[in-house]
Amino acid sequence: GEAGEAQEGFDLSTFWDALNQAAKVVSQEATKLSLAFSKPPVPSQQEGEKLVESVLKSVVTLAAVYHWLPKSHGVSLRRQVRGATLEVLDGLVQLLEVLLSSPLQSLSQEQLTSTGGVWQVCDHFAQLPKADSEDPFSDILDPVGEEPRGNRDTYWSEEDRCVIGPCQGLMKASAACLRKLTAAVKTNADVSTVDDLALCLYPPLDHSGVDTSASRLAAQLKKVLEVVRSSHVCGEPQLSWVQFLEGAVEHNLQKIKELLQQDS
Repeated sequence: GEAGEAQEGFDLSTFWDALNQAAKVVSQEATKLSLAFSKPPVPSQQEGEKLVESVLKSVVTLAAVYHWLPKSHGVSLRRQVRGATLEVLDGLVQLLEVLLSSPLQSLSQEQLTSTGGVWQVCDHFAQLPKADSEDPFSDILDPVGEEPRGNRDTYWSEEDRCVIGPCQGLMKASAACLRKLTAAVKTNADVSTVDDLALCLYPPLDHSGVDTSASRLAAQLKKVLEVVRSSHVCGEPQLSWVQFLEGAVEHNLQKIKELLQQDS
C-alpha cells in the first residue's frame, strides 16, 4: 500500500532511526530462523511457531514504519523506501522456500546465499538517500564467476568449476564477516588471505594453492569470529550471526577439501 498523507509532527530523522532499527531486527530474526534449521534436531512445533512469529512481527514493524513516511516528502524517496521494504519481503520468502525444501543435515549453499541476501537487503536501508533531493545510489558488485575475457587458451575443467563454487562461498563468508564486524567494532582487518585464495582460482586451477589458501583463510576467519564471540561487544543479536558465519566457513572449507580430494 501507499504511505500516508502528511502527518503532524513527523520527524524525518526519527523515521530513519526507526526504519534502520526495524531492518536490523528483521535481519536478526531471519538469522535466528536460519540458524535453527541449519542442523538437526528439527525445532519443535512450539519453537518453530515462536521463531516464525518473531520474524512476522519484525516484518510487520518494518512495514508499519514505512507507512509513517508522508507523501509530502516526495515520490522518489517513498518509492525507494517501498522498494527496499519489498526486497526484504522477497528475501525472506526465498529464505523460507529454501528452508522448506532443503533436507535438515547441514548448511546448504542455497541457505547460506539466501540468508546473506536478507542481510544485504536489510543493510541497504542505511544507504538510501535520506531526503528526496538526494540522488539515489546502490551497491554495484562485479559479477562473480565469469570466464576471463582474455587469455582464451586457458579454461576451467568441470572438476575445477565444482571447486570454485565453495571457494566463492568462503570468500563471500569472509565479506559478510567483515561487514558484520565493522558494524560491531571499529577495527582493521587483514584481507590478504582473500586475495591469495582468489589468485589461486585463475585457470588452470592451482589445487595445492587453493587447499593451502582456503585453510589459511578459514583459520583466520574462525579466529576472528572467536574473538568477537568472547568480546563484550557480542550480545544476543551478534551471537546469532557469529554462529551462522562459523557454520558457513566450516561448510565451504569442508566442501573445498572434499572436491579437491576427489580430483586428486
